Amino acid sequence: MKTLLFLVAFATLLPFSLIAEEKLTCFELRTYHSNDGKLEDLHARFRDHTVALFEKHGMTNLIYWEPVENEENLLVYLLGYPDRASRDLSWKAFRDDPEWKAAYRKSTESGKLVGKVDSVFLELTDYSPVSSFPAPETASVYELRQYTTNEGKLDDLDARFRDHTIGLFSKHGITNLCYFHPSGDQENAGNTLLYFISAPSIEARNDSFKKFGSDPEWKAARDASEKDGKLLVKKGVMSMFLKTTGYSPVK
Repeated sequence: MKTLLFLVAFATLLPFSLIAEEKLTCFELRTYHSNDGKLEDLHARFRDHTVALFEKHGMTNLIYWEPVENEENLLVYLLGYPDRASRDLSWKAFRDDPEWKAAYRKSTESGKLVGKVDSVFLELTDYSPVSSFPAPETASVYELRQYTTNEGKLDDLDARFRDHTIGLFSKHGITNLCYFHPSGDQENAGNTLLYFISAPSIEARNDSFKKFGSDPEWKAARDASEKDGKLLVKKGVMSMFLKTTGYSPVK
């Protein structure tokens, strides 16, 4: 399964405006592929050490997830920074911290916990909502959706979301969270949109998407946006359902 890119902002019902208040402009999604039998040990290291050490060294913890169907034993998390230079300084300080080095040594006495780490930097789109994240009782499942466009079609896709899709999602009970592009120096930066929604359950999400897909306004917007050709490549939509970890700021 191809690793997807995703993120959400943090704390229970925390305003999305935190990003502006803390002047966060650089976001990093990190996906850890844990070794066999090591996922719970990895969670323990984050819960007991890593999350606090990130905060100590100036990183903003945003959210920590596992896929709902986690056959690959993934841990996915997102951090925010004022800029890329701040990110590099924070990570150097974290890696040099004696407490981190001790926690790492202790946790890997019987073998390394992580086989591979994927990292990608993201930027908010200009139409990403500014709102509060839903309360835990109304958002038990999160979904990442990643769209890959044909060459030159990302602006058209953005326009469709900006002018139609976001509003229609809300109309049909889909909670918009945030919308991103990979940063300019990242792979597929010019043809990728990633966005996040939430719902009380997968069943509720499916019902909302069925209503959205049948809406005449959506069909008209889709057809108008594609009069000069399809916006997305074939099989250009990927989706992953996510659940928060016990130590994630967002529950």
